[in-house]
Amino acid sequence: MSDPFLSSDEYAERAHKLYNEGRYDEAIDALREALTRFPHAVELHVGLAYVQLACEEYAWARAGFEKALALDANDEEALAGLGETLLKLGERSAALQCFDRILALGFREDHDLMLQVGRALFREGMLRHSRGFFELATKHHPTSAEAAAARAYAEHRLGEEDAGLYWLRCALDLDEQYAEARIYLGNLLYDRGEYEASLFHFEQTDPAEHYDELALWRTIELKKSIYRLDSADPELLPWQRRLAELATELDPVDQLLTEIATTQSDGSVRDPHQIELFGTLLTELQGMQRRAGDLHRVQTAAGITYAGTWEEIVFQMKMDDREGHGASLQEYMERVARRSRMQSGAIIPVSDPESFVQGIAAAGFLEILG
Repeated sequence: MSDPFLSSDEYAERAHKLYNEGRYDEAIDALREALTRFPHAVELHVGLAYVQLACEEYAWARAGFEKALALDANDEEALAGLGETLLKLGERSAALQCFDRILALGFREDHDLMLQVGRALFREGMLRHSRGFFELATKHHPTSAEAAAARAYAEHRLGEEDAGLYWLRCALDLDEQYAEARIYLGNLLYDRGEYEASLFHFEQTDPAEHYDELALWRTIELKKSIYRLDSADPELLPWQRRLAELATELDPVDQLLTEIATTQSDGSVRDPHQIELFGTLLTELQGMQRRAGDLHRVQTAAGITYAGTWEEIVFQMKMDDREGHGASLQEYMERVARRSRMQSGAIIPVSDPESFVQGIAAAGFLEILG
């Protein structure tokens, strides 16, 4: 209901609350009503434009930010929002001009603003520019775990693996409960073949903190391998339950988006509350840099499903094979190929994990789902 006694600040606060609750239409209505009463309130134009940006109404968002800047050319939030919008519209040079203007105005020590701009650039793949803003955040706010983690993601995406490891560890030194950074570190160590260190970090997290099927699979398989656990061991139950929860939470369209999303970052589908960290479906994030074709799912004749890269799928199969423990992947593949040839006459290639899985599928022992 309309309240004629609200100030512009109170309208802005109400809209901000609605925005945080994801009630975008109501936030837009509140802000439009407020603007009929306070048409020159910069913060209301900025607020409305940010909601429209979240709704992907980029033309309206752009107009809103430009209106705010017409009222106050030095409003840093409007400059940041306009820059984000221009990035979405593909106008990168103009976006960078907005961000440079923010720096020229002296806001390089503004923690939240530097992270906001850095993330906007990160989401659009402008990694070097992104890292520059994260560097400012870590320089001026050395006790910010959030800034350290953001810098780590950019460093890693730029191929600076050692720097990525350094800043992830800095983030965890500052906040040992930072699950997002710890999961990322666990995945990075796994990719380096440092499996015990990887498991150490995964185990410091709670299964409920995972929005990443890949990390959950890796935790389960590493526990089975390192601790010699059976697939039905109670120790694995919380992790398996979380996997099942993620699978049942998604409708078919969301499932498809999930599979596409695993191409980035650590292959995760993350909590909507983490969108600010990496952007819209991280919906992108995303960071461990996998391509869509790198992740696959297979199902055995017994109904067991495995997911991951070809190598990870073979690793999981090996860990479920009692005779596979202690063997290398190559030894495991050769043993399975010999057994297959003896029992069915099928010849299974062992030159690499992909050929091996494709050969098993061709022999009819499993189905490749994707």
